[in-house]
Amino acid sequence: MWLLYFVNAFQSSILSNLTPYVTSNFEEHSLLTVIYIVSNCMAAATYIPVAKILDLWGRAEGFLIMVAFATLGLILMASCNSLYTFCAAQVFYTIGFGGMTYSVDVITSDASKLKNRGLAFAFTSSPYIITAFAGPKASEGFYDNISWRWGFGAFSIILPFVAAPLFIVLKLNLRKAEKQGVLLRRKTDRTIVQSIWHYTKEFDAPGVFLFASGLVVFLLPFSLADAAPNGWATGYIIAMIVVGFVVLVLFGLYEAYLAPQPFLTASLLANRTIIGGCLLCGTYQIGYYCWASYFTSFLQVVNDLSISEAGYVSSTFDVVSGVLLLGVGFVIRKVGYFRWLLFIAVPLYIFGQGLMIYFRRPHQNIGFLVMCQIFISIGGSVIIICEQLAVLAAADHQHVAAVLALLYVVGNIGGAIGNTISGAIWTNTFGQALARFLPEEEQANLEDIYNSLDVQLSYEWGSAARLGIQEAYAYAQQRMLIAGTCIMGLALVWVLLIKNINLAKIDQVKGMVF
Repeated sequence: MWLLYFVNAFQSSILSNLTPYVTSNFEEHSLLTVIYIVSNCMAAATYIPVAKILDLWGRAEGFLIMVAFATLGLILMASCNSLYTFCAAQVFYTIGFGGMTYSVDVITSDASKLKNRGLAFAFTSSPYIITAFAGPKASEGFYDNISWRWGFGAFSIILPFVAAPLFIVLKLNLRKAEKQGVLLRRKTDRTIVQSIWHYTKEFDAPGVFLFASGLVVFLLPFSLADAAPNGWATGYIIAMIVVGFVVLVLFGLYEAYLAPQPFLTASLLANRTIIGGCLLCGTYQIGYYCWASYFTSFLQVVNDLSISEAGYVSSTFDVVSGVLLLGVGFVIRKVGYFRWLLFIAVPLYIFGQGLMIYFRRPHQNIGFLVMCQIFISIGGSVIIICEQLAVLAAADHQHVAAVLALLYVVGNIGGAIGNTISGAIWTNTFGQALARFLPEEEQANLEDIYNSLDVQLSYEWGSAARLGIQEAYAYAQQRMLIAGTCIMGLALVWVLLIKNINLAKIDQVKGMVF
């Protein structure tokens, strides 16, 4: 599991550092957030079915399906010839890697006692300490010396080999359980057509379709409106918002009255700790993704950092969380309580993000940005581990997969909303700011500058054009950070919903790992 997390962390680092150049290659840097909106919405819609696959078909089979999705996504990324293909590839990648991470988290929960679970989650996250340095350097090497395509293609070869040992272990445990009579496979007399219909109902395929399509169609216009012929008055922008909203309403009605196996279980939504943990997760993701998608681009354009240097700064979270969470896990194991940590972590996170509003502008020392990132990393990493423990502590072991799936669903919805806010602010401020700050002789190149990170970086450091681009970045980024910081204020309310549970006193047994 550790090795799998290592590969996942390595590839995620490369993806985050190279994606701005991929969109720039297709002259669509401004649509960076659109990729994340679509992939997050699709991933959010698939976590509940993945949870059911893990429970109905087994951990091994569900894990294998997710590996196949992730590998397919990487292959499509490496071979894509348009932003649309890359966006589709990102959907497969996000579903696959997110599902793999979720599967490993469920397996980790199966194999550990509740009081040790924080330590177990910290251990599986520790590879990020290494990839925080290796990932950005590898990204720069791929881009400068080979091609960004091989940054994805190489891992489409590596991933299956790294995932195979865990699949084999899970499969062997399954056979062992069957031989011991612990697990009994019930045979059915269903035909192929009957099986398809059965699993369509069991995995709530209509609900998944309505939820994913409604969320995507509703959120995308907020990032696309500025580029539309008549802005917000454009017919298809209005139609997308209306249709998306109607489809989401239909999803709610279908789940409430028609779904044989509802997308969300009502009993889970009645627990205040689960609600608090999920809302905290969603709010954190919204607040973070309000500004994070354009962060590495900002560091390169405004602070004159290389790909690897920008990656090091943006990976501060990975280093801090990898070291800090091991200590936090030990403290929680010793003390038993975890909620008190949130009363420190949430204000610290808001403080760090608030400071970024001031320091994220031209002519500021990069050290101040790193300082803010450290504050954000300490607060954010503690928030993540505590929200996971909150939902797990509030549910019995048989619902571990379900509550983790619910947490991941809300988190991905939050990521989609955060990227929507980021994209809306970017498209409605950055272009206008460029028109205001660029020198007169560069106004004819405004469209090229707006759509390509490579073009932005091509202007000499200290030139009037480069200074104008830097001011435009600062103008947009500060508004993104203001939005994210204000939204994170809600997290203080959600913490109060979480009960002060003593993990040491909960007798939640370990499960069987199949």
